[in-house]
Amino acid sequence: MNGHVLRIELRRSAAPWAGVVVLVPALVFLYVLGGAWWNGTTAWTAQWTPLALWTRSLLFYLWPLTIGLGALQGLRDHRSRMSELLASTPRPARHRAATLAGATAITLTAAFMVLVLVGGVQVFAHTEYTHLGWLPVSLVGVLFLVAGAVLGMGAARALPSPLTPPALAMGAFVFTALMHMSVGRTTTGTADGLTTTEPNRISLLSPTVEDARKAFVTLSASVHVGQTLWLLGMAATGFALLVAATPRARLTALTPVLAGAAIALLVLPADARRMYVVDKAAAELVCDGPVCVTKTQQARLADLAGPGKEALRLLHGALGDQAPDSVRENTAVPPEGSTPRWSRKTVLIDFDDDIVAAVKGRELTRALIAKGMVPGCTPVGWSGFGGDEFAQTVAAGWVLGDLKPLAGTPASLRGTVEAETRPVWKKLQALPRAEQLSRIKAMRTAALSCEGDPFDVLSGGASR
Repeated sequence: MNGHVLRIELRRSAAPWAGVVVLVPALVFLYVLGGAWWNGTTAWTAQWTPLALWTRSLLFYLWPLTIGLGALQGLRDHRSRMSELLASTPRPARHRAATLAGATAITLTAAFMVLVLVGGVQVFAHTEYTHLGWLPVSLVGVLFLVAGAVLGMGAARALPSPLTPPALAMGAFVFTALMHMSVGRTTTGTADGLTTTEPNRISLLSPTVEDARKAFVTLSASVHVGQTLWLLGMAATGFALLVAATPRARLTALTPVLAGAAIALLVLPADARRMYVVDKAAAELVCDGPVCVTKTQQARLADLAGPGKEALRLLHGALGDQAPDSVRENTAVPPEGSTPRWSRKTVLIDFDDDIVAAVKGRELTRALIAKGMVPGCTPVGWSGFGGDEFAQTVAAGWVLGDLKPLAGTPASLRGTVEAETRPVWKKLQALPRAEQLSRIKAMRTAALSCEGDPFDVLSGGASR
């Protein structure tokens, strides 16, 4: 590929606009629309791996768009009615195809890298933990854009119709939607009888990814390898279609993408737990005595250590030998819809938990006591407010000697918390100390096992 010709292609063709059309909507989507990508420890500007995953998730919209843009580029010779003239020149068709594909690939790569750079500058300012484990996620994202654009070019060259670009873009969008919503998901049942879905192997042929659940959860190496094989086949088919001159050659050009898909499906993991895995380096614990956080959150350790140690001291004074002896960030990543599992000897916390996320000092101590007494049994990935939260409020008040809603309680629910917990608190305080302790321990047993209603136990009812 001649460098001079490539520079002319970049200056005078529509290739640079492909980068603009990708970059601008992506930035508008991230900055104008509010969503999970701005919240908590998995915000796209908070940590490196969430940055890579959130920008990859934008390919749900950007990948179909790039395929359509590639098809427009592929129609250029047909629109200008130069196909026969170019075919008569001594310059090989593969050189012209390489220049066309190369110019678009450069602009798409630059656009995606600028998008990552915009987020990366903010991540660099927000976290002390820097690593390169996120890079394969973004590099495969770039490859998806380039391969999609080249495939669009080749398809438009093979089917030179004004309807080809919108048809390809719509087909790609339908493909990504089906992979993300139905065909690419498997329905499963949890131990509690709840129905949920999880991604299957076929879904990994899609450019998009699941939402970032934890800052230390990433795609496995086998996913990167399988997707790369699939995309190399896609790009090879697109390039072969660009240079194919006969119907037989065009039919033969489909071989790489079909072979790439078949080989990729052999390499890609079938189990969802092997698709999204814990980055062991990122999840490694950094400790200050009995208080530990992952490396991704090591900047929070200074604020957590004091309240954490104080919470452990107060819990030991209240529960004796049955009290937990450490505070640790939870690194478990159970399946969506499953019941959480808790430790009797460790207070497990999540920095995205509302009662822990935005509090410090004495309020953080109260929150840690509440988590140590009633960790919460809402199924993973679900949300709710009720008995667990009421029990946390009463239990923390019992340890500290005063009843008030936890700092992370939504303002709209504080009145409900007060109305529900005040009568139970007064009833508990009226009991002899031994009976209070007995009821608190029974409540904690129900809370840790997730086999009862801790607030019902505090109220004097039986554990369900």
